Amino acid sequence: MLLTEHIPFSVDKLLVEASIKENKSLTVKGVIQRAEAKNQNGRVYPKEILEREVKKYIDGPVKENRALGELDHPESSVINLNNVSHNIKRVWWDGDDVMGEVEILSTPAGNILKELFRNGITVGISSRGMGSVKENYGDGTVEVQDDFELLCWDFVSTPSTHGAFMTPVGRSLQEGKIQLPEYKYTNVNNIIRDIICDNTGTCQC
Repeated sequence: MLLTEHIPFSVDKLLVEASIKENKSLTVKGVIQRAEAKNQNGRVYPKEILEREVKKYIDGPVKENRALGELDHPESSVINLNNVSHNIKRVWWDGDDVMGEVEILSTPAGNILKELFRNGITVGISSRGMGSVKENYGDGTVEVQDDFELLCWDFVSTPSTHGAFMTPVGRSLQEGKIQLPEYKYTNVNNIIRDIICDNTGTCQC
């Protein structure tokens, strides 16, 4: 079973424009996952299980500089390099929050993500993993089980986790911060189509 967990955020336009103008990667940091808290999908990730998977992720993909993620979740456990938009450079804990430092890459998907940010579009960062869940609380809340395996974090259109704040990284990105509006939903597919197609409606992709 494919399990996903979303945290919404938007990026100050000035940060994106500065990174593009100076030909530098856009890097942000903040909450990317939360343990022991019910999300909008009614799912709870036990901290013990999440700690185990985060440690494996740090010791593997992060350490080996291959902690890649995609723009939008595919219906697959495989990371498609054609759709990679970012690389997670660092992961650590702050209480029950998993924190991350995320570099937006200058790939086609990464450039689309930057353009979404520049237009003030709210997207989410979302974990992708495989595992099972079990209803434990009698109120529709389900708990992720011990067979959970963390695969990566992707950027997606629909948020589900309560407030998280991210801040820019790097000397040239100190003027702004990333702010999280509550439950703002965006049709990312329409925005992406507008970005990659010209004003005449003729698609150039």
